[in-house]
Formats: sequence, structure tokens, C-alpha cells
Amino acid sequence: MATLGMNDLRAGLGVNIKGQDCVVLEAQHVKPGKGNTYVRTKYRDIRTGRVNEENFQQSAKFESVDMRTREMQYLYNDGDSYWFMDMETYDQIPVGDDLVGDNAKWLKENDICLLNYANNVLYAVQPPMFIEVEITETEPGFKGDTVQGGNKPATIETGAVVQVPMYLNVGERIKIDTRDGKFVGRV
Repeated sequence: MATLGMNDLRAGLGVNIKGQDCVVLEAQHVKPGKGNTYVRTKYRDIRTGRVNEENFQQSAKFESVDMRTREMQYLYNDGDSYWFMDMETYDQIPVGDDLVGDNAKWLKENDICLLNYANNVLYAVQPPMFIEVEITETEPGFKGDTVQGGNKPATIETGAVVQVPMYLNVGERIKIDTRDGKFVGRV
């Protein structure tokens, strides 16, 4: 692993800070009128997800963290784990509920997800940015309901509840943005 100095800090970089693998979210170099130059940083501990802010002096040194993202296909949930398959090696790996977290409601079998690793340790699962799903439960729409007519809750095939326009019915296929859970359009 490479040793990095204060000038190497930038957003998106993986570094070890105080024994914890972290991702730098912001790094602002500050040159005050008096005193030494320092870097004002905001970073996220990749194990806990906690965001911290700290200033580092010019003499600070950091060990780099090997950050990798792998595309894997979501296969199924067996009740204990979510199973993903590496598309190149066909290796299947189980991922615990704690790492999938709230993203579980966006996982659909056979979709390609991004698994994030730091020093070869899995720390996060990202679902696809957009998913195409079927509405499995909602109040019936009525002729004349329009997009401006408001929204209603609908349960989709993954089990998540999203807000959809009033005119949509059970069985229709829709596109959802998994970043905010918003309805994008019909498929």
C-alpha cells in the first residue's frame, strides 16, 4: 500500500484514518494568513457508515486503501443471506442482511448490482440505479385520472411501496429510480 500525504487527499479516495478504512467525501486545502496549511476533510468510515470531519496538518501521512467495485448478478435470498454471482468466474457469494440494508427492497432476481470492496473486504451493495418492476398491489385507477391528479401508494414485486400516479393499475410495469424511490415512467 502506498503512503499518501496531505496534498494527495481528494474526494473519492480510499485511505486509512486512525486505523479505520475510510472514503474521503470532501478535501479542502486551506492556507490561512497566519499558521500552517491544512486540509479540512469530511470522510466516511466504510465499516460503520459514520461521517466525520477533521482537519489534517501538512505533516499528516495516510495509507491508501484498495477500493474496488465488482459487478455481480443478484440471484436470490434464502432467508439468511442474499446470493450474488460473479459474472466472470460464476462464483456465488452470500451477503448478509447488514451489508444489503435498505437496498434489499430494490433487489430483483437477475439484476446486476455493484458490490463495493475495500482491501478485499465487502462493505456495501448498490442496486441498479433504475429497476423495471411490476405493480403487485394498489387501488384501482379510474378513467380520467391524469398525472396531475396526484399519487397513490403501490406495492411492487420486490415488496417495496412507492408512490405512483393515480392512473396506474395492478400488473403494469414501471421504472423506479432506486436512489430516491421515485416513479420514473411506464415500461
